[in-house]
Amino acid sequence: MGVNASALPVRRGERLFVELAAGQEAVRQAQALRYRVFGEELGARLEQGSAGLDVDEFDAHCHHLLVRETRSGAVVGCTRLLTGDRARHIGGFYAENEFDLGAIPSLPGKLLEVGRTCISAQCRQGAAIAVLWSGIAGYIQLHGIDYLFGCASVPLGDGDAQAAAIMNRLRRQAMASPALRVRPKAPLLRSEAPDDVLDAPLPALLKAYVRLGARACGEACRDPDFNVGDVLMLLDLGELNPSYARHFLERVSEH
Repeated sequence: MGVNASALPVRRGERLFVELAAGQEAVRQAQALRYRVFGEELGARLEQGSAGLDVDEFDAHCHHLLVRETRSGAVVGCTRLLTGDRARHIGGFYAENEFDLGAIPSLPGKLLEVGRTCISAQCRQGAAIAVLWSGIAGYIQLHGIDYLFGCASVPLGDGDAQAAAIMNRLRRQAMASPALRVRPKAPLLRSEAPDDVLDAPLPALLKAYVRLGARACGEACRDPDFNVGDVLMLLDLGELNPSYARHFLERVSEH
């Protein structure tokens, strides 16, 4: 399960390190963490979760990036990476389940889709998400990626009001050009937040995308299985935010 892992430099930090899954057992550990976070903690309806694993048809075609505790080896964070070449081989990207991607698959250069990202509850206030991003940065450098994209989830709130408030902020601060807009297959119940709610704080993964210079490619898609809204974020690596890029890329050598 999972494509063969290509070499990714690994430097063990005192508490955490990041690596690519090198075999089926490592992939299963990522799937088990996803099940605990998505299925047990968040109550998502998962396709194949009966054995305590979150599994779908894309897993076998992705590289799986793992954050481990240095001492115990336990997986405390993960994401999966699907290259444009692999997506063309299997007939599309995961995000196409939720969006008409428009011009994105035809962008010039190498594409990388990031998905199924999660961090264990006990590590969300620490460095795990930064260590995970350092692994993504290493993968980008290793494979010469030009564009990074993926779905970032936002809470829906009552009548989708919280998701609409977050979209208010994204429209002001980080919206892609019309040429790069996507169409959600299941739009939010409301596109505008209530009059007494102008916007809402960005969740951690979405905030990281925006800090790097990523843009929201249009309105969110409603995902009833996960009870969230998904926003497709696109990062042109040639337009990486210079001040944040140093932090993003320097962490490759640190971890």
